[in-house]
Amino acid sequence: MSLIDRLGELKKNHQTSYLAESYERLLREEEEIRKMLEGDGTLHDLAAEELSRLQTEKETIEKQIATIEESEKEEEEFPNEIILEVRAGAGGDEASLFAWELAHMYELYCEGMKWSWKTNYESKNEVGGYKEASFEIKGKDCYRKLRYETGVHRVQRIPATEKNGRIHTSTASVAILPIRKKVNFVINPADLDMEYSRSGGAGGQNVNKVETAVRLIHKPTGIDVRSTSERSQLANREKAMMILTAKLQQMKEEEEAKKYSADRKGQIGTADRSEKIRTYNFPQDRVTDHRIRQSWSNIPGIMEGKIEKMISALALGTVGEAGEEE
Repeated sequence: MSLIDRLGELKKNHQTSYLAESYERLLREEEEIRKMLEGDGTLHDLAAEELSRLQTEKETIEKQIATIEESEKEEEEFPNEIILEVRAGAGGDEASLFAWELAHMYELYCEGMKWSWKTNYESKNEVGGYKEASFEIKGKDCYRKLRYETGVHRVQRIPATEKNGRIHTSTASVAILPIRKKVNFVINPADLDMEYSRSGGAGGQNVNKVETAVRLIHKPTGIDVRSTSERSQLANREKAMMILTAKLQQMKEEEEAKKYSADRKGQIGTADRSEKIRTYNFPQDRVTDHRIRQSWSNIPGIMEGKIEKMISALALGTVGEAGEEE
């Protein structure tokens, strides 16, 4: 489809609307010059010069539109807004504490990257660990950087409550959900159950007096989404719908990835949260990523958000023998 045929569509996009309108103006000027030539052929040289100028301006606009559309295409593939979820797995209180530590690790990493971090929902147990929690991250390249963090993270260490010095193994799962601007499905309102409750936590006089917290249940899949961070019920409902859409989109992408898994040998994982991806071995001060068979030392630093080496290694996707890296 030519650019002229797409002008109506381009005018609806706030990033290209001004350029589309400018292009239309140039087309009108061209048409006026050609009509003028039909009535007076003596203006041919002047008209040719003007038409050349208009053509140059049109080509400049075409290049600008192409650049914007390429940028939008890249942002659609790697959006700059994601939902990060953590959930305690096997291991009781130790698993919930590890889930909290993972969330804290990512929060500090986001802080270093100058990305925004916002708690959307959290459910804690008696020891202060996370049973489950959801966070919203916004920032350039956040999905590109964190997309390989989805999966089961395993910790091996001696818990503070362990009297005999035995090493315990616990797990927590992480899910990275990209928030895409375009989705190719529609959620049927009849498929949703919606519940409202009072948001907890410290705050002003209205806290716990109004039912602003929202829980959405997608009946066909059983997906359960909660949002408690916004001040109004409507805002929490919109946030919950955004997260539900991201979860359903991820489910579709996982199904597609598994369907073509035989052709994915050169890629890292399947974005499946049930896949064990990494082990944090505290006694040996070693973190090992099982997908690229590479290890790193300095667990205290890693748990304080210094994970760029791991992130970069995963982005390269290189497979090598497991070995420590300083």
